[in-house]
Amino acid sequence: MSNSKCNNSNKASKSSAQSWGDRASDRVSGRELAQWYAQAQIEAKMAKVATLELDWLLQAMSNLDRLALRLGTYHTQPEVVLRCEWAQLQQLWQRRLRDRVPIQYLVGETPWRQFSVRVGPGVLIPRPETEQMIDIVAEVAIARPALTVGHWVDLGTGSGAIALGLADVLPQAQIHGVDCSDVAIAIASQNAIRHHLGDRIQFHQGSWWEPLTHLKQQVSGMVSNPPYIPSRTLSTLEPEVRHHEPQLALDGGLDGLESIQYLIETAPAYLRPGGFWLVELMAGQAPTVAKLLRQQGSYQDIQIFRDLAGIERFVTAINN
Repeated sequence: MSNSKCNNSNKASKSSAQSWGDRASDRVSGRELAQWYAQAQIEAKMAKVATLELDWLLQAMSNLDRLALRLGTYHTQPEVVLRCEWAQLQQLWQRRLRDRVPIQYLVGETPWRQFSVRVGPGVLIPRPETEQMIDIVAEVAIARPALTVGHWVDLGTGSGAIALGLADVLPQAQIHGVDCSDVAIAIASQNAIRHHLGDRIQFHQGSWWEPLTHLKQQVSGMVSNPPYIPSRTLSTLEPEVRHHEPQLALDGGLDGLESIQYLIETAPAYLRPGGFWLVELMAGQAPTVAKLLRQQGSYQDIQIFRDLAGIERFVTAINN
């Protein structure tokens, strides 16, 4: 999140106290903050927002950690250092409650695997279940060592989270992230640099395979979390998703399979023989996607994987 009043710098300093002093935009007494915190918790429960999100906001925008919030040790502090103006912090929380802005957009980042991934309006917030895609790739790398090198592609990269995960578990591969959004490409590039993976990941702006025509028949693996929600059900999504996350990353067309069908049809031209194909999808779509892969005729070893909640969430295949 870009905000002229909040300073999200992560510059190191000799001590955390000095660092927070350098970055401070405001200060508030522990007593005043405690009073506001108590009221904010009540408001969260009334709005059916998890109170843990309030803690998340305070940890991101102050020098308080989880333990201090849990024990309430800051109550007696003469002052608590803030990274934004006190009034601005209160406004951010009201935006969460009133406008249903996702907390990840308000703090500007979200945890994903071992990474802290920068996010903002214009990119889909990476979900915990998507982390399992990287575990699947890691297992494939063990079973098929020949795939651990060469080019791997994250189509519809968004924040670049999947690309980061691929670079982590495939240290000998060159990773490519593709997205049609210039906002997404900018954020994904920042994330790669932030995690010292800028030399391992190349980002390309364009539609699906369009920027990668030079890699035909050379791609070792394709991973994608494409739009898969049927257009008619978008209006039923939670307001945090419906009103704030990019529709382009959500809308999968009439049956939700428009983008997935495109990837099924086009990937064989880019994957090397024995190349790996992996997509995430919504509950109930896996059998249909597996059937489409079989009917296409270019794939073998088609498998369905369940997420940790037991939902058939991922489909994999090997290019003939």
